[in-house]
Amino acid sequence: MNNVKVFGLMALMTALLMGAGFLIGGNQGMIIALLFAGGMNVFMLFSSHKMVLRMYKAQVVDRSQAPQLYEMVDRLRQRAGLPMPTVAIAPQDQPNAFATGRNPENSVVCVTSGLMRLLGKEEMEGVIAHELAHIKNRDMLLQTVTATMAGAISMLAQMAMWARIFGGGDRGGAGQAIGAIAMIILAPIAAGLVQMAISRQREFKADAVGAEICGRPLALASALRRLEAGARRIPMDVSPAAAPLAQVNPLAAHGGGMSKLFSTHPPMDDRVAALERLAQRGPRG
Repeated sequence: MNNVKVFGLMALMTALLMGAGFLIGGNQGMIIALLFAGGMNVFMLFSSHKMVLRMYKAQVVDRSQAPQLYEMVDRLRQRAGLPMPTVAIAPQDQPNAFATGRNPENSVVCVTSGLMRLLGKEEMEGVIAHELAHIKNRDMLLQTVTATMAGAISMLAQMAMWARIFGGGDRGGAGQAIGAIAMIILAPIAAGLVQMAISRQREFKADAVGAEICGRPLALASALRRLEAGARRIPMDVSPAAAPLAQVNPLAAHGGGMSKLFSTHPPMDDRVAALERLAQRGPRG
């Protein structure tokens, strides 16, 4: 059911993109908007992992530099049936982790130094398994596409605004002008909300698959609680564009209240409750 929801949200994102393109150039504008987003996606697929590692100030490590972490990732990725990902460590005090890359063959699992100091072995395995689940589910590809489309929609909406200002904004009558203005204002907001909804759906699925990989749903639930508490207490200097990739919201210490409504991560109580239900069912036979 989650995949059906994600498909519907992606269709809505595409419609918003085409609508923003139509405001600029009519039917041709819609086609150009799709081609433009496609070109941006190709670029992001091949360079996004390098950009994300830079945003988190992360460094790639090998087995000799971080033997326990490397061996843990290696053991769990074999259990998940995945190729060995690149392993990286971000020198951040906040406990957190993320995965990036365009496919399982070109993937990266990164943890912060704060996470390595905070968690024990079983909780650490749960965190790594969650990130491997994102790789197994190919979530990085989906997140790259949605982020690119959301950015393209915002850019096209701005272009449409300036086109109406300098290109004769009164064409089509008052009703059409009001509709166009509403589209210019609301399309970027709607695109951001769709991106957040997709990200939330993928987090729930990664929790479930990660629990299967590590075999300990409650260890992952405990780790998530500790990561969220750490993220609220310890700020992280990272771009908001990279925040959806992290296992818990890395910007939690920077705001509250209404910011929770627009978080790309599901409420922690809901994530933990889902993992507790998985633990009560026991291992699948």
